[in-house]
Amino acid sequence: MKNRNDETDDAPRPAWETLVGQRVESTAPRRPARILVVDDDDGMRRAHERLLRSAGHEVQTAEDGVIALAVLEREWFDLVLLDMRMPRLSGLEVLTKLRADPRTVELPVLMCSGSDDMDDIVRCVELGADDYLVKPPRAQLLHARVRAAIERKFARDQERAYLASIDRERRRADSLLASLFPAPVVEEFRATGTVASRRHEDVAVLFCDVVSFTSWCERHTPEEVVTTLQAMVVRFEQVADHHGLQKIKTVGDAFMATAGLFDASEDPVMACVRAAGDMIDAVREFDTGWEVRVGVHIGPVVAGIVGHKQFQFDVWGDTVNTAARVEQHAKPGTTALSTAAWERVRGALETSSMGTLEVKGKGPMELFAVISDAEAEAPRPSPGAKNRKRRRH
Repeated sequence: MKNRNDETDDAPRPAWETLVGQRVESTAPRRPARILVVDDDDGMRRAHERLLRSAGHEVQTAEDGVIALAVLEREWFDLVLLDMRMPRLSGLEVLTKLRADPRTVELPVLMCSGSDDMDDIVRCVELGADDYLVKPPRAQLLHARVRAAIERKFARDQERAYLASIDRERRRADSLLASLFPAPVVEEFRATGTVASRRHEDVAVLFCDVVSFTSWCERHTPEEVVTTLQAMVVRFEQVADHHGLQKIKTVGDAFMATAGLFDASEDPVMACVRAAGDMIDAVREFDTGWEVRVGVHIGPVVAGIVGHKQFQFDVWGDTVNTAARVEQHAKPGTTALSTAAWERVRGALETSSMGTLEVKGKGPMELFAVISDAEAEAPRPSPGAKNRKRRRH
């Protein structure tokens, strides 16, 4: 006859007790992780928690699917160990919600169930589960499945971080290219890996140079010189952008830009003249006593990139050289035009002939001074006038 203790010993043991009683040779994971254990069976939930904590993982628990979703709403985890059959919200319903949420769509989920029914396994996989365990799993198998899921998760995280790093570097490179070269040059370089030199017709070239810059530098510290020059160049860049000019480069205190180089311009010379007027006004805003002189010429240029270690986009040709020479004949605070440039705006600006001057490398040339840059915005008069001095109406 069996005594009371014998009856107790013969009673079936809960599945979680079987799990707790298992020994694990090595539980140290390669990567400790944050794991959420979701199970309505208190004993099984605690058994899973104990085993996972013994492997070095940080574990949090939830007794049903509703609580689990609330926890996942406010906290992040590397893995969810999710019971399939629970009250209020089943594991399959929780899994469906996780895969529908962009924040948890890739969160690894290991489904657990007391059933090894193939239909249940297939359904879990179809809904996006990473693995399926029959409860109670062997401790070694639990650790192996958890380790594999975490390794995959960390590998994906590493890949995303790597791709994000590449994207950041690409954006930095794009930003650097955009600061060095005009947009069409950058686009061609991205598409072909090189930039072909080309001839461009009807390009207006502007040179702007600070008068008495060297003597001013001698009276100020290097820090003051660089800071003030930087502010001036930035202001000139803003003016150039506003009037549709393409900055080419700065050489010391000289600023060079073009109109009509890449984008077709109805009146490239007028764009340069308007920009010149704003540059003359802008430099007077600085407490330096500076004045600038500006020269404008129009004609064909060759544009391209030179250099191997330090690339530079530049334009060359007689048009460029002539614009530089014209600028040297301008008076401080004024804009000088070559004859070719003056022909383009003579009916729209008040100008005066500077006479025929000896231009280095060009010989005698008649140059023209813009009398009133502030009036450059006024509409053109009828083009019937033939005198070299015209006033806009």
